[in-house]
Amino acid sequence: KEVTPDDVVATLKRHSDEKSKSGALGVLKSIDTIKADGSNVVVTLKDPNADLPYLMADYHLIIQPNGGNDKPDAGIGTGPYKVTVNQPGVKHGGERFANYWQADKYGHADQVEIVVVNDPTARMAALQGGQVNMINRVEPKIVDLVKRLPGVKIRAASGRGFYPFNMFCDTAPFDNNDLRMSLKLAMDREEMLTKILRGYGEVGNDMPVNKAYPLFAGDFEQRKFDPEKAAALYKKSGHSGSILLRTSDVAFPGAVDAAQLYQQSCAKAGIKIEIKREPGDGYWTEVWNKQPFSLSYWGGRPTQDQMYSTAYLSTADWNDTRFKRPDFDKMVLAARGELDEAKRKKIYRDMGEIMRDEGGLIVPFFNQFVDATGKGVEGWVDNPAQELSNGHALIECWLQA
Repeated sequence: KEVTPDDVVATLKRHSDEKSKSGALGVLKSIDTIKADGSNVVVTLKDPNADLPYLMADYHLIIQPNGGNDKPDAGIGTGPYKVTVNQPGVKHGGERFANYWQADKYGHADQVEIVVVNDPTARMAALQGGQVNMINRVEPKIVDLVKRLPGVKIRAASGRGFYPFNMFCDTAPFDNNDLRMSLKLAMDREEMLTKILRGYGEVGNDMPVNKAYPLFAGDFEQRKFDPEKAAALYKKSGHSGSILLRTSDVAFPGAVDAAQLYQQSCAKAGIKIEIKREPGDGYWTEVWNKQPFSLSYWGGRPTQDQMYSTAYLSTADWNDTRFKRPDFDKMVLAARGELDEAKRKKIYRDMGEIMRDEGGLIVPFFNQFVDATGKGVEGWVDNPAQELSNGHALIECWLQA
């Protein structure tokens, strides 16, 4: 059936409910009321929000019949394919929907299938052998080899994605900022960028935003590897003994190697890192956002407000560093309602400085999204928002015979 304003209202209400487990809950907390008015949807806010149009495009907010309240896992949306197979962790399949509203532009294939292959070697073998037509998360260390394969193309796009080392600011020993800063200074970012990403990215500065955001202030001094200062701050923190760092192959391409490289640079500062390699199955439910020191990834968000609201507001469900500061929360809200770009940029700069110097983030680098396509794949569009053309590759691409 056609999408109605009531479907939109029900979807937004479901995701903005305080009891919701939605990843969009954090950015929808400022909504007061949602209602249909004829063919319009009217959203009333509790507080000003200059980024509201961007928030409505959050990838969690897929419009479903009656908001998905009846059967949220039915997979009924507004895309060019209807779900025929749904086996989470194994595969998903779809066939072209005859009444798709933009059939002349998107959805060129009669059928599509997403196969879950978590092992990077097996994933590349599937592409090389023609079992799949495109893959995400190509490991940077094999990119040069992949480029030599006949018919295979590397698709790399810079953007807002980053691969963090997350520390819980409210959990010992990471509740001590001297210790957090020592761990930040013990990171050799240039070496990490060269050896892990092979240059497919840029160094990070321990904040979740970079120059890809229009209102980013680029006047911060780049944090550098300083083992002597790291050692002094580590001693000042009073901590002794090893520090447990959890990682997994699924955290990001090269995550296990990144943890080992970090272990080596920390050793130069007299900091002992113990690495625990966790299985891929269950990493995002049992380790990420539950264990106090682990590797992760973020795809970034369209605006700084959305990034900060999703992961660094005190009330955010996805606050994976347990960074909870009332003064920081007030700055997020102030920037959200500020229409003067110069003033807004200044607030974001101050927020970035707090995050950089007092937060629980170690951001060694911002990554490029490195995907690969096989023989005959046409129509690819580089998109800095997320991997696989911001998730749109299956509807934008086609196969050339």
